[in-house]
Amino acid sequence: MKDEIDENTRKEIEAQVFRKLVDHLRAYPEVQNLDMMNLAYFCRNCLSKWYAGAAAEAGVKLDYEQAREIVYGMPYAEYKQRHQREATPEQLEKYAVAEKKATP
Repeated sequence: MKDEIDENTRKEIEAQVFRKLVDHLRAYPEVQNLDMMNLAYFCRNCLSKWYAGAAAEAGVKLDYEQAREIVYGMPYAEYKQRHQREATPEQLEKYAVAEKKATP
């Protein structure tokens, strides 16, 4: 099936999926990045890094903070103040393991 989709259509589909993922994450700010990292080994910050990296590969100047604003829908400092909770010791312990898995 994958071979039947032309390259441009595949990219359009992937872009739409990415936008839906970002919209979904924006709709549920109560889902903490730390919990996402601990369960899935990626979070909003990872998406921001990937976004900035893809922009650089495409020759687009976009720094990490700009990419974060795209993913978060607002400046990160504002998002953090509004939605980020203090991490528990247990979360931080799990995060130390998850971070190693997320960055091979």
